Amino acid sequence: MKVLIVSLYTFFVCVPFGYWRATTRKFSRAWLVAIHLPVLLIVPLRKWLFHISPWWLFLLVPLFFLGQQAGSALRARLVEKSPAKLTACMVMDLYRRLLRRKH
Repeated sequence: MKVLIVSLYTFFVCVPFGYWRATTRKFSRAWLVAIHLPVLLIVPLRKWLFHISPWWLFLLVPLFFLGQQAGSALRARLVEKSPAKLTACMVMDLYRRLLRRKH
């Protein structure tokens, strides 16, 4: 159960960072931060809160990259479907999209 929680957390934490990464120039400072900042959010949870063995990294590392890819794909889909200007913040863009649907 602990591994499932950390796995889902890993994936869903990486989605907004992948969204942000899609707006940055490759190998820029922002791009590097978008890739490495989620690690600082995931490792303490895995290591100190749930005490999950490093052997589970074979599952967590691919989920990290899948979360990044999912965020990037979400942004690409919103760009092609949305005529409005998008920001680098997934939460704000989805919120604006929901507000536009309600009116």
